[in-house]
Amino acid sequence: MEKTPFNFPVGYHKFHPDQLFNYQLNRWYSWGYARKEDMEYAGLKINNFQDWKNTMIKLAQKALQEDRLINAAFYYRAAEFYTFPPDPDKEVLYDKFRDLFYNIFQKELERFKVPYLDGFLPVIKSSPGVMSKGTIVLHGGFDSYMEEFYSWMWYFSRQGYEVIGFEGPGQGLVRKKCGIPLDIEWEKPTSAILDYFTLDEVTLIGISMGGWFALRGAAFEPRIKRVIAQGHALDYMKTANILAQKMLIFFTKYFPNFSNKMALKNLKKGDRQAWTTSNLMYITDKKMPLDAMEIAFRMNEENMHPENINQDVLLLSGREDHFIGFKMHKKQVDVLVNARSLSDRVFTTEDQAQNHCQVGNTKLALDTMLEWLK
Repeated sequence: MEKTPFNFPVGYHKFHPDQLFNYQLNRWYSWGYARKEDMEYAGLKINNFQDWKNTMIKLAQKALQEDRLINAAFYYRAAEFYTFPPDPDKEVLYDKFRDLFYNIFQKELERFKVPYLDGFLPVIKSSPGVMSKGTIVLHGGFDSYMEEFYSWMWYFSRQGYEVIGFEGPGQGLVRKKCGIPLDIEWEKPTSAILDYFTLDEVTLIGISMGGWFALRGAAFEPRIKRVIAQGHALDYMKTANILAQKMLIFFTKYFPNFSNKMALKNLKKGDRQAWTTSNLMYITDKKMPLDAMEIAFRMNEENMHPENINQDVLLLSGREDHFIGFKMHKKQVDVLVNARSLSDRVFTTEDQAQNHCQVGNTKLALDTMLEWLK
C-alpha cells in the first residue's frame, strides 16, 4: 500500500503577531498536517489560550465534516497543546487526536507496547518496504508526542530506513495512561527499546529537549552509534540571562516557601509562564513548582556526561531559535571532545529554517540529517 504523502511547505509565516502562537501555527503547517488558510484564520481569531482552544476545536470539527481527517486530528492536538493539565478537556482532546490518528494510519505503521517499570513505552514503527539501510530511533522532548513526528518517520522510511518512534517517561501516553513521570536518565527507556527490538547499531534522533535526552542516552548506551540532536540546550538553567539565573538561585535557596507560594499564585493567571510551569509540574509529577524546576535544571552538562559520548554526532540549531538562545550551540560543540566525529549545522533566515527545530523548512532539516547519515 502506498503510504500517505506528506508535503513540507517552505516558509515561516506571520500567522499571528505573538511568537507564542505564531510558532505553533507554523509548526503544524511546516510538518505537513495543517492547511495554510486554516492557520491564517486561526491567527485572526486568537488572543489568548482560551481563544486558541476554541478556535482549534472549531477547525477540527470543520475538517471532520469535510473529511479532512489528518487536519482534524492535528487540530485536536493543537487544541490540546495549549490546554492546561488540570482542565479535564485536555485528556478528552488527546484521546480524540489519537483515535483519529490511528484510524488514518493504522495500515501504514506497526504499534507496540514495550514493558517498562509498572507500565509500558508506546512505539510506532515505519518500515521502508525494501532492504533497510539501517534503523533510526526517534523521540521528542518536553511537550511533544511521538505521533507528531509521523511525517518525519514517513520521510525517512521512504529513503530506505526502518524508523522506530517512541515516548519515554514524562511523555505522552507514558505519563497520561501509565503515570510514569520524567526521568532524565534517558538511557533507561532507550535501552528498553533496543532490548525489545534486539537492536545493536542505531541512529538516535532527539528533537527539541529530546536532543539533551538523546545525548545523555548515548553517554551510557553503546548500541547507539550515531546521534542527531536538534534544538536543545546543554544546560537549561543557563538558557535564561545571567540576572534571571542569579535571582532564581537566590530566591529558591533562601526563600523556597515564598517562591513556591508566588509560583502557585501565578498559575491562576493563565499566562505563558503559568502554562510552562503547569506543564512542567505535570510532566515531572510534582506538586510544588520548585520541585519540578529542580528536575528541569538537572538537565545540565554535568548530568549529560558529554565526556562519555564517543559516537558520531550531528547538532542542528536555528540561528534565531526563540526557545534556546544561540549561545547554547557553541557550548554544546565545545564539550563533545571525545565524539568519534562531530558535525554541526546552523540554519538561518536565508534557509527559512532559523526557528526552533527548523520549523519553516522541515524538509531541509530532514535532508540534512539524511545526507549526514550517508
